[in-house]
Amino acid sequence: MSVPAGQAQADGGLRATARIRAEADARGTSRLPVLDGEGPLAVRRIRSAGREARVALVGAMSAPLGGDRLTVSAEAGPGARLDVTSTAATIALPGQSKRPAHYDVRLSVEEGAELRWLPEQLISANGSELRVTTRAELASGARLLLREEQVLGRAGEEPGGLTSRLTVRCEGRVLLDQELACGPGAPGGWDGPAALAGHRAIGQLVVVRPDLAHAPVQPQMLGELAALTPLAGPGLLVTAVASDALRLRRVLDEAVRRVVP
Repeated sequence: MSVPAGQAQADGGLRATARIRAEADARGTSRLPVLDGEGPLAVRRIRSAGREARVALVGAMSAPLGGDRLTVSAEAGPGARLDVTSTAATIALPGQSKRPAHYDVRLSVEEGAELRWLPEQLISANGSELRVTTRAELASGARLLLREEQVLGRAGEEPGGLTSRLTVRCEGRVLLDQELACGPGAPGGWDGPAALAGHRAIGQLVVVRPDLAHAPVQPQMLGELAALTPLAGPGLLVTAVASDALRLRRVLDEAVRRVVP
C-alpha cells in the first residue's frame, strides 16, 4: 500500500514532495501554473522585478531526519525563466529511524528556458546520514545556473554521513556525473590532503549555456580554493572548498561574477 504524501511511513521517516513549474505566456512573462509543497517542503512565490518567476523553498518543519524521503521537482517550460532559492539552510539531523534520509532534486529545463537553482547550504549534522541526488535534464538551447553548498557539521561538531551525486544531461548527453562521500562510513581519505584537506565546506557551481559549446572556457584556478573546469559540452564546473559556509559563499559568489554574463 502506498504511503500518503507528507505522512510518516510505517517504519519511521516522512515522505514529502514539492513541485514547481514555470511557463512563459504570450508576452514572455513566466507564470507558475504548478506550485505545490507538503510536509516540510513548503514553497512560496517571491516578487520578481523582471519577467522571471521566482520561488523560495521554506522549511516548514525539521527535515530531513533519518528515514525521510524528500523530493523537489522544478521545471522550466519552453522559453520560461525560473529562479529557485531557499529561505534558510537545510540541516540533516539524526532521527528515530536508523535508516538514511534521502533528498532527491529533479530539474528539467526545456527548449530555450533558463533555470537558476540557488538554495542555501545543506548542513550535515553529527549523527545524521543523508543521501542527496540531484539530476538536471536540459533541452536544446536551455540554460542552467546551479549552486550546491554542503557544510560538514555545525560549529564545533563532527559531521554526519553525507553522500551526494550530481548528474547533468543536455539533449540526452551527459555533461557531468559525479559523486562525493564524506563523514562516517565514507571511503578512507575523504578528509586527507588529496581531498578536503581539513576543510569543512564544499561547493559546486554548474553553468550550462549554448555559447559554451563553441567557446569553451580554459581550466584555471580561481584563487587558492576554487578551480574552474570546462565540461564536454556547453557547460563549465567550478569546485571550491573553504573552512566554513561564509567563506565558501564568498568564493562561489566571486566565481559567478567571473563566469556568468
